[in-house]
Amino acid sequence: MTASDHAIVTTAQMSAIDAHAAERGVATLTLMENAGHAVADEILKRFSRRPVAVLCGPGNNGGDGYVVARILRGEGWPVELHQYGDRAALKGDAASVAKRWSAGVSGMDNVFAKKPELIVDALFGAGLARKLDDQIASIIARVNEAAIPVVAIDVPSGVHGDTGKPIDGISFRAALTVTFFRKKLAHVIYPGRALCGEIVVAQIGIPPDAMERLWPGREPALSENTPPRLAAPAPDAHKYQRGYAMVVSGAPAATGAARLAAAAALRSGAGLVSVASPRESVAINAAHLTAVMVKPFDGVSGFMRLIEDKRINAIVIGPGLGATPLTREMVAATLASKAAAVLDADALTSFAGDAAGLKSMLRPDCVLTPHVGEFERLFPGLLESAPDRASAALEAARRMGCVIVLKGADSVIARPDGHARINTNAPPWLATAGAGDVLAGIIGGLAAQGMKVADAAAAGVFIHGEAAKASGWGMTADDLPALIPPVLRKVMG
Repeated sequence: MTASDHAIVTTAQMSAIDAHAAERGVATLTLMENAGHAVADEILKRFSRRPVAVLCGPGNNGGDGYVVARILRGEGWPVELHQYGDRAALKGDAASVAKRWSAGVSGMDNVFAKKPELIVDALFGAGLARKLDDQIASIIARVNEAAIPVVAIDVPSGVHGDTGKPIDGISFRAALTVTFFRKKLAHVIYPGRALCGEIVVAQIGIPPDAMERLWPGREPALSENTPPRLAAPAPDAHKYQRGYAMVVSGAPAATGAARLAAAAALRSGAGLVSVASPRESVAINAAHLTAVMVKPFDGVSGFMRLIEDKRINAIVIGPGLGATPLTREMVAATLASKAAAVLDADALTSFAGDAAGLKSMLRPDCVLTPHVGEFERLFPGLLESAPDRASAALEAARRMGCVIVLKGADSVIARPDGHARINTNAPPWLATAGAGDVLAGIIGGLAAQGMKVADAAAAGVFIHGEAAKASGWGMTADDLPALIPPVLRKVMG
């Protein structure tokens, strides 16, 4: 398996890949036939025979639709094919497959005449970059309102393939989307990901090494986050060789966040985890912790002495710390140490409006883990001005010179060198108080074991999602740390 196997491609890259396949002797008509067969096969796997309306556009996406219609009709399905625009204007492969359709062709004004119970959306695909006309917009609205199942070819019509956003706020809501060769951003990032429904990536004859041939030696700019490769510790390793992570605690009323992070760091495989605790919080932390040690300190100077311990490999700072000038000083002390640093929550909010001040202290072995609100406070307007979340996270990583984890249902792990991974395994119940503290702890625990911070961040986000999936509805952040070891066992084989 190569790095490109989980690549996320742009529409322009996909066009280049199609052209490359043709140059290597794969007929474009064969690709279209294979694409239509792949879509039809997925429909036949999931749906019982029913009246279906196949909506075909003026380009190659419409050509795929003609193939789907032909196959379903051959399987005995009642198929109505509706052509957007003039069928006689079809060109190339789309015109060729249209000639093989021997039944009638209707326009778009009577899509609902035969009361279809399934819609095949072969209108536009990922290449659409213009507003939908009123007729198509009206059909989409009616289909969505009636909750007629939609199978989209490539992406639901109306969704921009490179941003995942409906171009004019209008698109089909598909039950199933079948795309080809590799996913596009619309398949992995919201709202596109939700609008696509179930996503199937079909291989239709494009040479598997097409990306390596087209862009030799180049890592894909975007890829889907995948299970990490974790090595088991050496059989004779002692606890310090397995990594020492420290988590910084806040005041007595806000200590739980640090304990969640510390438990997650320990469960993630670090050999030793300590909670650096203000003197007034020692009793409450000590009362709740057993395998995690409590290290008292007094003020910033006391904290600085505490982290002089050269055995500390990673420090997690921010959960429950408070957005105060004192937090800024402690962040500065953390970043002056030699340990890898995970900055979360209040460690970020304390620098609201002063990203430059934070940047001046950051090192490449730092990870910032903002949710949307914290991201907006650090980088005002960036999310709104960027074409998509991935672009915003990549720009933030470039500005700060370190790894950014923009948290959410589609967390983006962005590196300053222009590469990002999009996470797709987070269940909705992971949106619960304290879950972000656990994630910071997992990343810190992995970094403490010697993983590069970009890899620790990507692995941490994936493990976090898998642990939550193992729980189900009703999960709380307290449940998550104990769910980490089974995930680790799985990814270690």
